[in-house]
Amino acid sequence: MGSSYFYLEFLLAWLEILQKAGYHNPAIFALEYTLVPDQIYPLQLQQNVAGYEHLCSIIKDPGRICLAGDSAGATLQLSLLLYLSKASFPGRESEEQQQRMPGFATLISPWPTLVTPKNRDTPSDYLNAESLHLYGRQYAGSTSNLKDPLVSPGVCKDGEWWTRASPSGGFCFMYGSEEVFGPEVRDLIALLRRNGCAVRVREEPGQVHAWPVVSLFLANTLGERTKGLRDLTKMVREVIEPVGGLVDGVEAGS
Repeated sequence: MGSSYFYLEFLLAWLEILQKAGYHNPAIFALEYTLVPDQIYPLQLQQNVAGYEHLCSIIKDPGRICLAGDSAGATLQLSLLLYLSKASFPGRESEEQQQRMPGFATLISPWPTLVTPKNRDTPSDYLNAESLHLYGRQYAGSTSNLKDPLVSPGVCKDGEWWTRASPSGGFCFMYGSEEVFGPEVRDLIALLRRNGCAVRVREEPGQVHAWPVVSLFLANTLGERTKGLRDLTKMVREVIEPVGGLVDGVEAGS
């Protein structure tokens, strides 16, 4: 399901909602990254970095960029933020690093830690923890890589690193209360908040993994189908205000 074409209806619906929210010329850059098992880490992160650098070359002001992604795509966005803010990043001073950070990150049901006992099946969610751990190990390529924050962001407990990794406007997390990744997402949110990061949260009661995406395809009414996107856009607008005549960029990973 990682193809941008699978998400085309979702992205077009979001584009329309962004326009109605007052964005003069919103643009969505959807990254078509290589999936497992065709390739493994670090190719997907390298592709995401290249996509972000391309977007920065167009937008000029990274503060107008909102990173977005759901599930593994949201995990890649967390990896991207940690990569951009890594203390040993060659040739980049800390101030310059901050100038390259995006304005906001909207993360739908991220997969913070690829393999952990906290990823457990629930009665409601359609995901299976055992299968997810298999895919996570395939992506990592080795057991040692599972301990690398750039592979599995949830293993990073370095508060200072996460503070550097925060977009200028902070994070937004949207996830379902019944999903497999719920405990890990809550732990990451708590860690970010303890270290002074701005975090907006929408934990939808009774919902499952990637509920804004699932709802768009399966809900009965238009209001139910677009609820997640409208909530998401509202939070984006609180951080990145519409400016007439400018292109506002959203980089989406799926």
